[in-house]
Amino acid sequence: MSGFAASRIVKEIARKGGSDHAGKRQIAEEVAIALSYGGSTEAVMMATPVDLEDFAIGFSLNEGIVRSAGEIVSIEVVAVDGGIDLQITLKDDRSQALKRRRRAKAGPVGCGLCGVESIEEALRPAADVSARSLVLSPADISAAVDQLSRSQPLNALTRAVHAAGFYIPHKGLVAVREDVGRHNALDKLLGHLATKSISGGDGAVVMTSRLSVELVQKTARCGSPMLLGVSAPTALAIEMAEKSGMTLIALVRGEEYEIFTGNHRITTNDSHEDGQRKAG
Repeated sequence: MSGFAASRIVKEIARKGGSDHAGKRQIAEEVAIALSYGGSTEAVMMATPVDLEDFAIGFSLNEGIVRSAGEIVSIEVVAVDGGIDLQITLKDDRSQALKRRRRAKAGPVGCGLCGVESIEEALRPAADVSARSLVLSPADISAAVDQLSRSQPLNALTRAVHAAGFYIPHKGLVAVREDVGRHNALDKLLGHLATKSISGGDGAVVMTSRLSVELVQKTARCGSPMLLGVSAPTALAIEMAEKSGMTLIALVRGEEYEIFTGNHRITTNDSHEDGQRKAG
């Protein structure tokens, strides 16, 4: 546990029935969180200050800073003025690799092409998940989103955060993480899966948000071949999912949904999945 609050109560004036009413509302916290390695800050993210160890691990994995959670020696959560510093210590070889990567990035600055590397990094191809054999039924798809909607305690209080969940056939939703940022929620989820040694190839990632390209990249990086969402995907997300061999399903509403890529992973046989709606 990080010891930081995910939300707070604030005063408000609500307009109802043609008149103003003084009241209170639970509001989600949004905090500047630095991710530091060896005393140097790699990134600062605006995020919800819970499940911070999962966040540090998931971020480190998704950014290629480590190849496994075991390469992280320690994570110290430190309160600083204006935010939180996640001080991450890596094994020596990964720490040296990060230093080399930083030097390589710093080298081209001033050459007139300083934006090229960041654009290339943003558009890096997603990992190939075409060989993954995971299959879901229509009942699985609707159950995954239904279970996620009932597994968001912070959003139930604040109506202001996203959630990322992991759904395994015959088991249901096995993990959920919430955050004001959809990509942060997914980092936290994938960090949790890594610490619990849950294989990404065993299930599908489920999101409460639109499906953007970075969500495809992160999902593929953990080995999951399926990404489900309640909102629409972007065009670039569809293109990248197609190239990586991922199944992309969006606009899930009850028993209705739209498949944009990888429809071969969806079976029409629901007979063995009837219990999934009640799982979790």
